[in-house]
Amino acid sequence: MEETDVVKSLAALAQQVRLRVFRALVVAGTEGLTPGALGESLEIAGTSLSFHLKELMHAGLISQERDGRNLIYRAAFAQMNGLLAYLTDNCCQGEACLDATAPSCKPASLKPSLRRKAA
Repeated sequence: MEETDVVKSLAALAQQVRLRVFRALVVAGTEGLTPGALGESLEIAGTSLSFHLKELMHAGLISQERDGRNLIYRAAFAQMNGLLAYLTDNCCQGEACLDATAPSCKPASLKPSLRRKAA
């Protein structure tokens, strides 16, 4: 996954409503949800939901399919998994991940070009 795609994905998810919409679509699985079902379950007005769905689609995190008169939205699981893989690539210097009480990965695990930016 390219860094620009990661930034788009993270920017799209860095908003409360979009994060809730994306999580609802992940829960729905491959069946997906219509905008009506999403709006009703999350209590989001249609116009607001439309805007947020467009942003998630622009980031490649969801897909849209027409089924007769309905639109079905689905989480883009390949994109989600790519984002997670990018974020955890080289985690803990290739060792088993640390437990929640242990310190985070050491900066030495960063590539030299990234180490300066993280400091």
